[in-house]
Amino acid sequence: MSDLPFGFSNSDDDPDHKKDPTGREQGGGQGGPGGMPFGFDPSAFGAAGGPGGGGFDPAALGQMLSQFGQMLSGMGSAMGTGQTGPVNYDIAKNLARQQMGTITPITEGTASAVADASRLAELWLDGATTLPAGATRTVAWTPNDWLDGTLDTWKRLCDPVAEQVSGMWVQGLPEEARNMIGPMAGMLTQMGGLTFGSQLGQALGQLSKEVLTSTDIGLPLGPAGTGALLPAAIEAFSEGLEQPHREVLVFIAAREAAYQRLYAHVPWLRQRLLATVEDYARGIKMDFSAIEEAAQGLDPSALTDPSQIEKILQQGAFEPQTTPEQKQALERLETLLALVEGWVETVVTEALGERLPGVAALTETLRRRRATGGPAEQTFATLVGLELRPRKVREAAQLWRRLTADTGVDARDGVWAHPDLLPDSSDLDNPAAFVDRILGGDSGTFHDPIAQLEQIEAREREEKNRESGTGTTDTEGDS
Repeated sequence: MSDLPFGFSNSDDDPDHKKDPTGREQGGGQGGPGGMPFGFDPSAFGAAGGPGGGGFDPAALGQMLSQFGQMLSGMGSAMGTGQTGPVNYDIAKNLARQQMGTITPITEGTASAVADASRLAELWLDGATTLPAGATRTVAWTPNDWLDGTLDTWKRLCDPVAEQVSGMWVQGLPEEARNMIGPMAGMLTQMGGLTFGSQLGQALGQLSKEVLTSTDIGLPLGPAGTGALLPAAIEAFSEGLEQPHREVLVFIAAREAAYQRLYAHVPWLRQRLLATVEDYARGIKMDFSAIEEAAQGLDPSALTDPSQIEKILQQGAFEPQTTPEQKQALERLETLLALVEGWVETVVTEALGERLPGVAALTETLRRRRATGGPAEQTFATLVGLELRPRKVREAAQLWRRLTADTGVDARDGVWAHPDLLPDSSDLDNPAAFVDRILGGDSGTFHDPIAQLEQIEAREREEKNRESGTGTTDTEGDS
């Protein structure tokens, strides 16, 4: 699976990219009939990046639109859908289900085992955090259940990126072409929706067979209040581990329950995470001219074959340009996800550490699974354009452990009361300073310099009063 978003591709000097499907060389971006994207040549009507053209040719634009229409008709017939929009989710669901293959139904015994493991995990978590249970029910999901249960959240994550990319199709045309195209711009949007839907379906189909829970990538993908475990993936994950399968199931259930507690009782957290992804998407900038080289030799007739569509998508069409705003959004997202995962790791270890001997080994296995860029991170990069790999989970877990030891569970969990109270990236590198700030004053005011100054002055007055034995109160000292 590609680890780049929606047909993005990094620049590449591979000469094979300049060959048509028969292996014939294509000439320097000029191309002949059928040698340009979807059988048209942007240079013929002065498109951005076209080496030929200065003037705008309305006849060439008309021909291009006609070819687009033929392509869309062929793809729509092949996929059995006429949906339009930034992402064609009908195609996504159809392709995802094809990727899943045969699905074994959840047996009554498996569903009962998941329910028992979840109840036990919730009981043990009660003593490790002040946050009460967040899931009103925990269910066993098949890959198909996961697809249905998480698609609404994927829509929110993917639509901002898809809308930005779709806009680039039109923005890459000359101004005269944009003015002329008018209502026909919807055709370009439909083409983007088909492309994005195809790649989304391929990625989700693979991920659905590998995720362990509804929160396995750190984000709350499922419905609020519903915890979900995927028994088939958990069983595959357990293979080769020294721990009994039942203990692994309880461990995974505890992690899911901890995530659910955090997302249910920290009301701003879900919105903040998803909004940060949207901020990143809004900053996407692309070079439309990259489509010319990346789409050399495409044959419109190939677009009626899903397997050929997959090959085309793997070639890529755009090269994203990272902006300073995107870098800032990415850092905020990585830090927040590291804090979430570090908190879950700390709470689960405290709850299960003395009860399940293999917790430390299982925690390390999951941590390495994320750090090495597992399927979850690759899929998220493909779908949203972010390499979702929190790099400071160890540091975040260390901070939460130290905060627990020095201030207690109440103060640790109280940090989630407001986003301004959370540690930032620099605090993960220096957890002692963050803990000192918590210990130095009320957690609701330690980010307020004026409040900090007032607290310091109050402590100094109290110390002077004790030394002098005058018993002067703070109020008297101020008067």
